[in-house]
Amino acid sequence: MNLCIGGAAGDGIETMAGLFEKILQRTGFHLFSTRDFMSRIRGGHNFAQIRFETEPISAHIKALDILIAYDSRSYDEHQQRLKPDGLLLCDPQLGIEDPRTLAIPLKTLAKESGNARTIGVVCIGALMKLLGLPLTTAETILRETLSPSILDMNLVAVHKGYESTVQKQPFAPAHHTESMLVTGAEAMAMGALAGGLQFYSAYPMSPATTLLTFFSAHAQAFHLVVEQAEDEIAAINMALGASYAGAQAMVGTSGGGFSLMVEGLGFAGIAELPVVIADIQRPGPATGLPTRTEQSDLLFMCFASQGEFPRMVLTARNHVDAFYQTARALLLAKKYQIPVLLLSDQYLADSAATIPSLDPQKAAQSVQPLPEQPDIGAVYQRYTLTPSGISPMRIPGKTEAIVRIDSDEHTQEGTITEDATVRKQMVDKRNRKLAGLEAELIEPAYTGADEPEVLLVGFGSTSAAIAEIVALLNQRGVSIGALAFGDLYPLPRKQLSHYWPLAKAVYSVEQNATAQLSKLIRMETGLHCTDSLLKYDGRQLSVDDILDGLKAFGIGKEVSL
Repeated sequence: MNLCIGGAAGDGIETMAGLFEKILQRTGFHLFSTRDFMSRIRGGHNFAQIRFETEPISAHIKALDILIAYDSRSYDEHQQRLKPDGLLLCDPQLGIEDPRTLAIPLKTLAKESGNARTIGVVCIGALMKLLGLPLTTAETILRETLSPSILDMNLVAVHKGYESTVQKQPFAPAHHTESMLVTGAEAMAMGALAGGLQFYSAYPMSPATTLLTFFSAHAQAFHLVVEQAEDEIAAINMALGASYAGAQAMVGTSGGGFSLMVEGLGFAGIAELPVVIADIQRPGPATGLPTRTEQSDLLFMCFASQGEFPRMVLTARNHVDAFYQTARALLLAKKYQIPVLLLSDQYLADSAATIPSLDPQKAAQSVQPLPEQPDIGAVYQRYTLTPSGISPMRIPGKTEAIVRIDSDEHTQEGTITEDATVRKQMVDKRNRKLAGLEAELIEPAYTGADEPEVLLVGFGSTSAAIAEIVALLNQRGVSIGALAFGDLYPLPRKQLSHYWPLAKAVYSVEQNATAQLSKLIRMETGLHCTDSLLKYDGRQLSVDDILDGLKAFGIGKEVSL
């Protein structure tokens, strides 16, 4: 079942969608929802799309079973996606003539409930009746969510909506184990806490602001220091100062903000300061599309800053992955004393999904820590040359020694040097960490035929849609498989080496215009993709988009969703 709620910014779409998601979860459904909104406070056209099933899902599709249109523009934008036997729920005042229309006086019923802004709850009541869902569940969620000052009018509204129609599409949920309902940003933030986060700094920048909001709201409960900086340059330098002082530090931003952090990234590299930089991608360059999604920062993240130093680039493929990868990013940064760059995007950050319970202990143990080393008295070499490249890291004030760091090239003691021999020793020392990092790599997840004739490669938030298409095509007799990358740089190679030679054709599936993952694979391994399936209009690749793209390559022409 696929539902879309459309209207203008300020119409309460987000509130209605959030309440209905909680109701669906409590009723026993699996769900995946997305948000599409314009960069404005009021007006324009926004919509929320909620897909709910009796089996787990983690991607969106285009075809709609139900369209709730608050205004005529929402009908105009989405009516072509509404199935021929679908249902259009709208107010008769819109004057829409469509045989699929179920006209309910939403505005009148909302006013009769005590406030015109209860229109979304009227819609929820109507949906409960249409889908044959228990009204008591909606009442419970309203009581748990709304403040007492507005509860009674909303209870009236949900009843009026329920009484306004009849049951049409009964949809019985399956019983399944208890689930969590989280957004990608919430999962990432919880993962950071599981990984030991102690300091978070950021300048508000969509779509990363939800991380700052989460950490600010929970700072006291989790003993966090959270700082809203005056700009991204200040944010990264605050985090590096906190790291020097012994805190596990993280910053969050989007591509434009990361551009300002690049000098700080290089400082972290040469000073060997652990820090995690979360880049919640949006389309660029410059301001780009502030509220849309893209995967165009990959190569920038891999090679930003002058000079050479080890780093790790990870990405979150889904909501569960966002939790574990974020915890892992903090632990890897701490262990190897490097910057770890964590890629997500607006689509994943703002989408919500039901997922199994997360395991903080598993997350906290995802990286084996280094053995504790004894303190070293008054003489301390912060950059001791070691076989692993990892030097003992001391916290100022918690050791008798002076803890020196430097952004210039430096000696083992941390003092500035221009000695050619020392320079080479330090570059080699830092780069020796790569051997350890490569041992930590997690290979991309594979799904599909054992010996695929067609291989897809993707990363991050396209992974779920790719996996759904592969499963569908396998069922229809198409020999296809897919590798979904979570660890990106250094690039894991074992699965590539195994599956690439088996396939007659390999396609990258990416949310950018230049096939950046395909380029990275070619750069690191010499392997060439046959072609790429790309989307870069600011909207996420859906299951339908990937199927249509494959059909253009002559794959699965007889298959339909």
